[in-house]
Amino acid sequence: MNKISAEEKISFAHITLEDREIYEKYLTAEGERGCEFSFANLYMWGRQTFAELDGHIALFSQFNQRSVYPYPLGAADKKSILDAIIADSNSRGIPCRITGIVGEGRAVIEELYPGKFRFHSDEGSYDYVYLVNDLADLKGKKYHGKRNHLYRFADAHPNYRVLPINHETVSLAREFSEEWYNRRLADDPYADFHMERAALKKAFDSFAELGMCGLILLDGDEVLAFTMASRPYADTLDVHFEKARADVQGAYAAINCEFAKFVRENYPEVIYLNREEDMGLEGLRRAKQSYHPHHRIEKCWACLLEDGYDY
Repeated sequence: MNKISAEEKISFAHITLEDREIYEKYLTAEGERGCEFSFANLYMWGRQTFAELDGHIALFSQFNQRSVYPYPLGAADKKSILDAIIADSNSRGIPCRITGIVGEGRAVIEELYPGKFRFHSDEGSYDYVYLVNDLADLKGKKYHGKRNHLYRFADAHPNYRVLPINHETVSLAREFSEEWYNRRLADDPYADFHMERAALKKAFDSFAELGMCGLILLDGDEVLAFTMASRPYADTLDVHFEKARADVQGAYAAINCEFAKFVRENYPEVIYLNREEDMGLEGLRRAKQSYHPHHRIEKCWACLLEDGYDY
């Protein structure tokens, strides 16, 4: 375990697959955190770095072309690690932006640094968390429309089947994803799928090492949809990717429901599916709200006022 003085720069290192065990030791000791703290997301997306020091995992990342410090993981006192993060931002000549703050994190910062930070909440970054049983059963009046989508899908594809993603079937999902991106780019050549496509490639390449699970929806030998998730907490799966044929009515509803059933059968300890944020996209927000989340994980940024308020 490293320690750091208030004057030193933190020695961040790029996250590798070999870091998963030590990282998840800190994550599982925490309360619920947003999807950006899952090891799979840290490994798959962008330039993420971390350091283990003062009983914490400190993170340094890039988000929307800004350098940010996700709220540190660890049960120890937060003062020393937050002091180190502030000092590190000063040494790099960048504003101190602390992101992914949930639950009591804001209260901790306000108590330790009264009046020194300004907070900003971004609803587009809130995670949508659902009960597995709700998505598997779609019971009640509120899911009437979803059940109709499934009935129409089943009528059109009476012989559909599902397969778990594993080392034998992952190539089917990989090939489908390339077809999905090619279709989208044919419709909109300027669409920006670069980061998502790169993240998904990492997921395919390291499927087992990341502890991923997933499901493929087929009609005969034709792939209609797939979904992939990892397990950041004992009671939660984080759904990272879900792709379906846009021209197949009900394909998204079907893969969503079938995956919830798959999780219930194969991971009985899992209660929740975190289907991540809507990124402020109105269509995605309506889709996520239509499944009636059990709760949302609310997050905020903290920006050091002496740096100028910049979120």
